[in-house]
Amino acid sequence: MIAYHDREWGVPVHDDRLLFEFLTLEGAQAGLSWQTILNKRDAYREAFAGFDPARVARFDSRRIERLLTNPGIVRNRLKIESTVTNARAFLKVQREAGSFDRFVWAVVGGAPRVNRWRSTRNVPARSAESDTLSAELKRRGFRFVGLTICYAFMQATGMVNDHLVTCDRYRQIGRG
Repeated sequence: MIAYHDREWGVPVHDDRLLFEFLTLEGAQAGLSWQTILNKRDAYREAFAGFDPARVARFDSRRIERLLTNPGIVRNRLKIESTVTNARAFLKVQREAGSFDRFVWAVVGGAPRVNRWRSTRNVPARSAESDTLSAELKRRGFRFVGLTICYAFMQATGMVNDHLVTCDRYRQIGRG
């Protein structure tokens, strides 16, 4: 967790493949701890073709059935099927917007929202922007993209800087 916090969490991401990875992992995390998902991250990368959305979009029912027997990932049918559905929707968004990066970052005006939290008690579970992102993704056919999942996605990918002002990473990341 410390390495993830110190190297990844909150760092602005503009790579479509990595954005698909975070969207998938945040959806898989629903109802579970982030530590559980981090421990399974390598298995997820292997199971879901390195998070290549074009490859994942081609997964068929046989592939999904095999994934349901993979102990390295969360074996929840709805979460696995949603990853395939989301890959297909992801490709549509890429075609429409030019990139998934351009689409999601438009929600925050292209630059990270920098908050000034002094306590974890102040950090919200959602925002107006995450609500908008959730609605737009759902409208385009994405699943497991609720309000708090979208906010967690935005935090992880640096769309919002929610490091506490007392955290060294707050200043290091700054405005991206």
